[in-house]
Amino acid sequence: MKTPFYLRLALSTAVFSAFCATATPSYAFLGLFGKKDKAVPAGNEREAQERQAAALLGQAREAQLQGRSGKAQGIYQQIIRQYPFTTAAAEASYANAIIIRQSKSLQESFDAFQTFLTQYRTSPRFDDAIQQQFEIAEIAKGGKKERSLILIPVKMGGDDVVAMYKKIIENAPFGKLAPLAQFSIGEVYQDMGEKAKSVAAYQAVVDNYPNTKQAGEAQFRIGSISSVAASRSEDKSNLTAARDALTTYMTVNPKGDRASEAELGLRQINAVEAGQSLQVGKFYMRMGKAKAAAIYFNEALKYGSPEASAEARTLLAELAATDPEAVSEAKKGQPDQDYTVSSARNLKNRDDYIGPLAPELARLGQKPSMRAGNDNFLPIPLTEPTLPTKPGAAPGEGTLLPPVPETERPALLPVPPVPATPAPAGELPVPPKPPAP
Repeated sequence: MKTPFYLRLALSTAVFSAFCATATPSYAFLGLFGKKDKAVPAGNEREAQERQAAALLGQAREAQLQGRSGKAQGIYQQIIRQYPFTTAAAEASYANAIIIRQSKSLQESFDAFQTFLTQYRTSPRFDDAIQQQFEIAEIAKGGKKERSLILIPVKMGGDDVVAMYKKIIENAPFGKLAPLAQFSIGEVYQDMGEKAKSVAAYQAVVDNYPNTKQAGEAQFRIGSISSVAASRSEDKSNLTAARDALTTYMTVNPKGDRASEAELGLRQINAVEAGQSLQVGKFYMRMGKAKAAAIYFNEALKYGSPEASAEARTLLAELAATDPEAVSEAKKGQPDQDYTVSSARNLKNRDDYIGPLAPELARLGQKPSMRAGNDNFLPIPLTEPTLPTKPGAAPGEGTLLPPVPETERPALLPVPPVPATPAPAGELPVPPKPPAP
């Protein structure tokens, strides 16, 4: 007699329910569930699992020493599945990642260590895993080729390498490798020709890790990238960015490894900006706009480029001869500094020099004050201060001051007379000798 369908269905349901009730809960049923789905064992059960996991760990290490990496990896994965909360599981996860690095691609190796770092952050192997990830990222940045799906060796893309470095920083944002990883991100973007992203990455090194060696180098790279961009375009903002970055580097690292290169870069930037100002001034000079031309010629002098300065002085002299009012008008509203006057004169050797003015002496006696805020800082002017002179007066022998006539007030304060020596007092009386006993 054939069993009815509804009876067969009820019997199958009962059998399946009984199986589910008697089956032992496992770490992962067919690999579909993770560690979080398994309950933390109690004290006695935890000790038992530690012993069992330690025994399996010993077997896996023995197999690995014998060169049987496949068997060792299988045991490591068994420990992770069955005893995920044991100390041996953390060791097994790290050892499994080491085997994957020896046999798999860079991305798979990196991901294996990331799995270890995610699940076992308190393990003593944490720093070692970060180091492994950084080494993998450095190899990928170096351009190591690996087999792809089409069996043709290819390099990892720059964005994939950047993602590795970003993950390293996320894992340990204040670790010793974080500034190195952030600096490498800038290098990757620089190699890719991504100027804005590269500068932003280097700036992150300066902002987040200011006291590291990488911060100084990152500051120099920012200036270099902006300088190269300025040489390829007419955008003045690139010159300004390059100047600011290199000046900051020189201020923070006056004796740094790149100090001479930064100084050379600043001179080149000055020469470029002086040349640009000179060309604009010439344009206005041809257009008959003397005032505008004078403004730009003075700006060319401000940058201190020798070649541009010599030409700018000559052109300013020509403008002053033809339109002195325009040249004078160009200085209105500008700091009282004349960049056209040479500072090579030595007034102290002149015959009519009698010393600095009293206000100047008072200023020299004051302690220098710190600059703060936006005070429109400009270079030191080349104009020397006006010094008092007396026409036809020559300094006296052995002094910088000329002789002063008796009718005039003496230049020096009078020397007070030496106080008179008091007369010797009379001799003191000699006391009598004491009588003999």
